[in-house]
Amino acid sequence: MATRASQHPFKETTIDGPRTRRWSLDTKQCPELAVHHISWLGIDTVHAPYRRVRLAPSGSFFLACQEGEGRMLLEGRWERVTAGSLCLAPPRVLNAFHAVPGKSWTFGWVRYEEAAWARPLVGANSPLRLRQGTEELGRALAGLRAEWLGERDAAMVRHWVSLVQGFTHRFARPWRTGARVAKLWETVARDLTKDWKLSTLAAECSLSTEHLRRLCRRELGRTPIEHVTYMRIQRAQELLERTGEKLEALAPRVGYRSAVVFSRAFVRCVGMTPSQYREHHGA
Repeated sequence: MATRASQHPFKETTIDGPRTRRWSLDTKQCPELAVHHISWLGIDTVHAPYRRVRLAPSGSFFLACQEGEGRMLLEGRWERVTAGSLCLAPPRVLNAFHAVPGKSWTFGWVRYEEAAWARPLVGANSPLRLRQGTEELGRALAGLRAEWLGERDAAMVRHWVSLVQGFTHRFARPWRTGARVAKLWETVARDLTKDWKLSTLAAECSLSTEHLRRLCRRELGRTPIEHVTYMRIQRAQELLERTGEKLEALAPRVGYRSAVVFSRAFVRCVGMTPSQYREHHGA
């Protein structure tokens, strides 16, 4: 069951614990990763008190749960992550996950390094969570690990890294089914200031509200209104990075009537205030 994260500030955290077993590979060890802008990847089997908090990671992140369960912060809510779940997180947004006391958790993961000006792999229309893809990404990571710990043939390493890259690109791509719904989000992106409601979203793509809700939960892992919020916050991040506009002027540009309401939504999704975000990422 998802629960809202505490509003208390997070701190950058790395805790493994004595029972955690990790295998990882980074660009210093394997330059082939840098070709695809992958900074780090690995396979972990963890136990409490294992915990990770990254306040403003510079790249997209993928976590594929293979066994057991853990918790991951997804857009301001702590979500239970179990076998078969593939979770995605965009760059420059609070990224946190931890093991559950008394339970083992095995997952593969891939972390990217992406420039602020570049289009990230996990973007506004990427899914939050999928119930498919974990097995494929897990096999590619396991194959890379076996080759790296064994023969370490350069051509085979490139093969496995390319497979990892291919799978992450497939899973992060925007809206997989339904041209009408894909066009809906293009329309919303062009006018984020509109007072979008579930009924107006459904009417825009000629679907019932319930059908649209089901599609969004399946394809994106969020409700239609949650997705509108996510798109607004992503646009706000871009404006905070590239302009010096005051919050009172910026908020209406992304669909919020007041800076206070905008700031609350921003903290919930990103994990820091707009002012703090601008300090870290502003031009």
